[in-house]
This record gives sequence, C-alpha cells and structure tokens, in this order.
Amino acid sequence: MVTEFIFLGLSDSQELQIFLFVLIFVFYGGIVFGNLLIVITVVSDSHLHSPMYFLLANLSLTDLSLSSVTAPKMITDFFSECKVISFKGCLVQIFLLHFFGGSELVILIAMAFDRYVAICKPLHYTTIMCGNTCVGIVAVAWGIGFLHSVSQLAFAVHLPFCGPNEVDSFYCDLPRVIKLACTDTYRLDIMVIANSGVLTVCSFVLLIISYTIILMTIQRRPSDRSSKALSTLTAHITVVLLFFGPCVFIYAWPFPIKSLDKFLAVFNSVITPLLNPIIYTLRNKDMKTAIRRLRKWDVHSSVKS
Repeated sequence: MVTEFIFLGLSDSQELQIFLFVLIFVFYGGIVFGNLLIVITVVSDSHLHSPMYFLLANLSLTDLSLSSVTAPKMITDFFSECKVISFKGCLVQIFLLHFFGGSELVILIAMAFDRYVAICKPLHYTTIMCGNTCVGIVAVAWGIGFLHSVSQLAFAVHLPFCGPNEVDSFYCDLPRVIKLACTDTYRLDIMVIANSGVLTVCSFVLLIISYTIILMTIQRRPSDRSSKALSTLTAHITVVLLFFGPCVFIYAWPFPIKSLDKFLAVFNSVITPLLNPIIYTLRNKDMKTAIRRLRKWDVHSSVKS
C-alpha cells in the first residue's frame, strides 16, 4: 500500500526552478504582507468597522490561509530532489484546500449580497446587514467550507492506493490523487465534478447575475452618486473572475490539459491571493486613507517611544 506520494513539480529544468523559486517566494511574501495589512487595517481603524470591510478582512484571511496550504511546500520542494508528502499529509492538504476554498466561495457570495443590499435597498441596509448578520454569514461560510471539505475527503480516504504514487503537480488535490487509485474511478470522477464543479459553476453564475442586477441599478442613478459604487463593484467583479476562472477549468472542465492545469494551479495558489489585496487597496479610497492613518500612527508611536 502507498504510504507517500511524490510530486513531479512544475519543471525539471534547474534554471527554471531557481527562477520559479525566486518568483513564488516574492509572491508569497507579498501575499502574507498584503492580506495581513488589510486585516490589521480593518481591525484597527474604526472608520472601516462596517459589513463590507468586515467581509473583506475575512476574504483576506481565507486568501492567506488558502495560499499557505500549498505555497510553502512548493517553495521548499524546489530544492528537494525527491518532492515527497506522506499519505496523511496529502489528505490534510486536500481537506484544508477545500475548507478554505469553500469558505472563500461563500464569502464572495456574501460580499455580492452586501453590495446588492447597499445599492438596491439602501434604506434597509443597516437593518439587514447588522452585526449579528455579518457574524452569522462568516460562521456559515466556515461551516459550509468544513462540510464541503469533509465530503471531498470522504471520496479519497477509503480508496485503495497500491501504486503508482507520482502526482503530476506540486500539491495534492482530489482530481489528481484519485487517478492513482487501484480501482475504476469513473464514477468517482463524476461525483467530484458534481460536488466541486457544479458548486463552483452555479455559484459563479449566481454571482454574475447578482452583479448584473446591481450594475443595471447603478446605471439608473446620477453619475456623481454612482461613481464610488461602480469603483467598488469593479473591484469585486475582478476578484470573482480571478477566483472562479481557474476553479471552473480545474474542477468542471471535462477535457483537462496538464500544462494549463499546472498554470491555473499556480495562478490560484500565489497570483490570485496577491492580486486581491492590491485590487482592494488601489481601487478603494477608504482603504488607502486608512492605511495612511495606520502608517502615521506607527510613525507617531515610534517617535514617542
């Protein structure tokens, strides 16, 4: 029975591996700094204590966690001749990947709902999006992420693995691991598509419909009132496309292409979590102002000490 899996990684070229190591190391550093900056800024600045920024802080937290499941192992493996992960470690990686991924999916839907209420029902916003509602939404997001990851793990935990044990990637994910099982996995492939693929596609379609309704509402308003809402909405839509685009191809596309799958996996692991904080800080005046206040407060505190 297989007790460990071997990752084939991204490339066999030593020069390319060194380049990728530097690139991904810098990207991961940016992910940690950028997402922690958003969380600290939202928590410390009272001007950002609103439902939208509360959800944004949770999105940054899930982005950081999701990237941390795969990126550190990928970075250390660049210098390993044999890129090995134990069977239990592989299952843990699958669990955490779908736990944080499922939670982020729900948080993105919640952010779309928040913008819908703010723009389409502004008079009822404070009543609908109260503190208890926001906490409840985040609790549901983590709960759905947990249930989704348990259901994914249930597909793989009892499968017989007797070889081969080489995973053509840099991390464990269900579609790749079940292909190594010593049994017919056709039905299991269908179940994975039905679970992750359909959930991803349906959520993506729901979000596109929601943002279309919001955009139509904004168009009917005076331009001076709608400019800020449109700027915020553009950032949200960009993040949704960055998150769901690779997921649709990885979990729902019936004709996988290995090279494209690896690129999308890297994109999902280190590029999307880096772009999210950049998009929200560069396109959001309130966030930029709050970061300036935080920087001035740090300078003032250091001068006093």
